[in-house]
Amino acid sequence: MEFRTPIKEARGLGASHHGASHWWVQRLSAIAMVPLMLWLVVGLAANSGASYAEAAAWLGGPINSVVMVVMFGVLFYHASLGLQVILEDYVSHKGVRLGLVIAVRFLAVVLAVSAIIAVLSIALGG
Repeated sequence: MEFRTPIKEARGLGASHHGASHWWVQRLSAIAMVPLMLWLVVGLAANSGASYAEAAAWLGGPINSVVMVVMFGVLFYHASLGLQVILEDYVSHKGVRLGLVIAVRFLAVVLAVSAIIAVLSIALGG
């Protein structure tokens, strides 16, 4: 059963499927965030009454610091994807939308790098 009109087939219009990979990556990053956030909540609960030195020692462990770095990377990537979808849906002017998407990506990279540097400085004893 064909739902296209002859004029649509002649023009080649229809779904371009360019958003499918964006959708999949956003869903996969959301799935990855579930165990990472559970790990973070458990770690914060376990260290809720700890001193700074004890919390820094916990974060300085090799597994905890690697998981925290991965968490920040996935978190900011997922957030930038979600904000991009919101901007593409609700900002109608193409130039403004492009500028905002670039600004969101830049801010996500800056925040992710800052968070990762902070974790590595604690983990490496700096």
